[in-house]
Amino acid sequence: MITVLSTPAGNNAILKSISKEEAAQLKIPKKYISRKEEIYRDFLRLLDEHLADIVAERTDSMKELRDFAEALFIHPTHLSNVIKEHTGYHPCYFYEEKLLKLAKDLLLDNKRSVADVAYLLTYDPSNFTKWFKSFEGVTPSQFRRLHQQA
Repeated sequence: MITVLSTPAGNNAILKSISKEEAAQLKIPKKYISRKEEIYRDFLRLLDEHLADIVAERTDSMKELRDFAEALFIHPTHLSNVIKEHTGYHPCYFYEEKLLKLAKDLLLDNKRSVADVAYLLTYDPSNFTKWFKSFEGVTPSQFRRLHQQA
């Protein structure tokens, strides 16, 4: 799915999801559609690889958006704009969602303390707790207790 909306000037602006068939009727170049999809998929692939490296302790620092853009040989603003136009979400949304899922998975493993999970994910434990609570509504310790009881 891509996103297209007609502007008052009669141009097409990317904003609303439509099918590929509808895009063909609007005569949007297939090359443009597939390049956006390619950038989006490559970004997600690089993000997954990076998070796997974090968990395997092959790296101890989080990459920034500019690092992913550099790996894709595009400007960070272009990466951000393409993903935002293609999905409706900023690239950080996908980063945070995947990081939150990873944090939850690691917290369910009782072999690691909350502090160990925080350090593994390159956070200071107090900042990790604040970050986790802002997304999940509970602290990592509370999350762990809630899911151990279930």
